[in-house]
Amino acid sequence: MKPKIRLLIVEDEGLVAHDIETMAQRAGYEVCGLATSGQEALELASRLKPDIALIDIILKGPLDGIEVAQKIWEELEIPAIYVTAYADELTLNRARETSPFGYILKPFDERELRVNIEMALFKSQLELKLRERENYLATILRTIGDAVIAADAQGRVTYLNPTAEKLTGWKAGEALSQPLENVLQFINVQSSSENPEVFLQSKTGQLTPVEYISSPLKLKSPVINGKVFVVRDITERLRAEKEIFQGWQRLQQALEGTIQALALTIEIRDPYTAGHQRRVSELASAMAEVMGLSSDQVQGIKVAGDIHDIGKISVPAEILSRPTKLNEVEFGLIKTHPQVGYEILKNIDFPWPIAQIVLEHHERMDGSGYPGGLKGEDILMEARLIAVADTVEAMASHRPYRPSLGIEKALVEILKYKGILYDSEAVDACLRLFRRERFQWSDKGVSRQ
Repeated sequence: MKPKIRLLIVEDEGLVAHDIETMAQRAGYEVCGLATSGQEALELASRLKPDIALIDIILKGPLDGIEVAQKIWEELEIPAIYVTAYADELTLNRARETSPFGYILKPFDERELRVNIEMALFKSQLELKLRERENYLATILRTIGDAVIAADAQGRVTYLNPTAEKLTGWKAGEALSQPLENVLQFINVQSSSENPEVFLQSKTGQLTPVEYISSPLKLKSPVINGKVFVVRDITERLRAEKEIFQGWQRLQQALEGTIQALALTIEIRDPYTAGHQRRVSELASAMAEVMGLSSDQVQGIKVAGDIHDIGKISVPAEILSRPTKLNEVEFGLIKTHPQVGYEILKNIDFPWPIAQIVLEHHERMDGSGYPGGLKGEDILMEARLIAVADTVEAMASHRPYRPSLGIEKALVEILKYKGILYDSEAVDACLRLFRRERFQWSDKGVSRQ
């Protein structure tokens, strides 16, 4: 069985209070208490927790019905209906300003009482749900880590959450109704990156790096009623990014140092080809730039070029530096260096396929290369570039068994076998570097025009 609605009647005239009680009971309500003063009404409401109160506006004592109704709603969430026979205009205006849940003029009948009670209870439930929702949203806005600032259609601040107070230096009470631009002062600073850095200047002049989004506030679409800004302090993120970048730089330097150490092991064993790997690396990476490869690919080609002959560490030094022609067995040993290099490098977690590039740098477009006899597109583009650069540098440099043949002969060689032994795009890039851009090696690096 549904429990009866419990009423508190606040009326300082005994006979009137008794009549209202009788009518309420006849209408099916339970009267849980009768109070004749404002103070007594507050005590009974606190102790009995009625569902609703019927309160005469004019009461004897320091508290009138309007004050009682306000207190029991604000403190106990008990709705009230004003009951009165007469009141002056000032009192009526006060009653209206409190947004009463009901208002009954004496005398009234049972039907009026029932309708007003049901409507008051319905309105109060809606009000409580709305209040709960507002409290929920307010809690989210108070505890959110980002600053939230709202402004009305005239651009005046209507809301700041605690994070916004901290970030802007403005207290909510001070900021309300202030022009938005006084509270939110963004400063764009051009940096080395593509996007300028954004700082928020606080009330005291402190600058904080931030990122923000803004959105129009539409209470009734399509009318824009204001604007909401969500601002995030990115100080810690920038500090973390800087530390990560510095760590990456240290790793990059360590990687480059390791690569140079690996390259040096070959040069120590084969002093006649000192600088060969570096020069191949410089030429191959320059060719990659001419071909429009990504900066990441260019870097990978540079690294692979620096150690493409690492596998020669397994070849006896006397074979590497022999001034006479090698026999078949000795040349067979030389031809193992791509595979040996692959075995040395395959378990190192480079950001690029370095081991595979090293393995394939002696493959040729027609399948006549080694060790796998790969053809055309089956050979990595990076390896095809190094193959051309390796050939040009070797022919243009002095070797124990012959003097330098010169750059021009080397270029004639790759042009002759363009598309046969060597990748056509790689050959074109190499020719452009030497013939149009005046590419040159030197002890200080390379030069181009």
